[in-house]
Amino acid sequence: MVPVSMKWSFSPTISASRPHRVNRFPGVAMASAGASVENVKVTQGLGDLPKVILTSVHGSEAELYLYGGCVTSWKVASKDLLFVRPDAVFTGQKPISGGIPHCFPQFGPGAMQQHGFARNTNWSIVSSENVEGNPTITLELKDGPYSRSMWDYGFQALYKVTLDKSTLSTELKVTNTDEKPFSFTTALHTYFKASVTGASVRGLKGCKTLNKDPDPKNPVEGKEERDVVTFPGFVDCVYLDAPGELQLDNGLGDVITIKNTNWSDAVLWNPHLTMESCYKDFVCVENAKIGKVQLEPKQSWTALQHLSLA
Repeated sequence: MVPVSMKWSFSPTISASRPHRVNRFPGVAMASAGASVENVKVTQGLGDLPKVILTSVHGSEAELYLYGGCVTSWKVASKDLLFVRPDAVFTGQKPISGGIPHCFPQFGPGAMQQHGFARNTNWSIVSSENVEGNPTITLELKDGPYSRSMWDYGFQALYKVTLDKSTLSTELKVTNTDEKPFSFTTALHTYFKASVTGASVRGLKGCKTLNKDPDPKNPVEGKEERDVVTFPGFVDCVYLDAPGELQLDNGLGDVITIKNTNWSDAVLWNPHLTMESCYKDFVCVENAKIGKVQLEPKQSWTALQHLSLA
């Protein structure tokens, strides 16, 4: 893991006329633009980790940590629609368990650590803007000694997060900056606050499924026949060639539309009794790219996600 050895100090007010860089960890640099735009605030989060707060003029709010490039909160009308597990730690030593963690450049188990390294690596701010009171921030992750110890390629990942009245949008762009081709798999491992007994997902009927219950190492192929998919127990299922729009009823009175572009697959997950302390309070509905993305030098791949409260 990336060591945390430096004390981070910050100024709550950062003016555009005085460029300010915060080096909370090796490799974390915050551009002054990221802190000088109205409705975009860089502050100190849990565990003293750098956190960005986005606030829309419409009253919605989002929070994300530079560690892992992880969105941890999305509030509409003061109600948080995302979930962070009670066992989540904010030490910079392990991934943040909850919100919208990145799985890159590997989804699931494989040649490197579970879900790759992007969720436990420090991202940096490259730009921010405010369009009619709706804030946008763009984070960047590039290769370094830590990533190359597991995946020896040059790359750039840009992650743009935009907050609107009732929508949280993300855009992930991965570029091959190496002189040789590489491939990757990826996902946004989104945790939604929910009542698991009342939660359901629409839009998956007809999809080919890879059901990891009971054996994650040997998923069973099938086809989704249900109009409404529920979470009656342990759920870990991949839906291949999923549609560009799903609807999540979180069982708490909210319906969230999950739209995407270029995230070809979806994953539903709830750990049930293997996580007895909190499994009743969330479900994961993940946009994913299960098949490998192949990029030649200088090529890019881009995928968008739009979460909207009905």
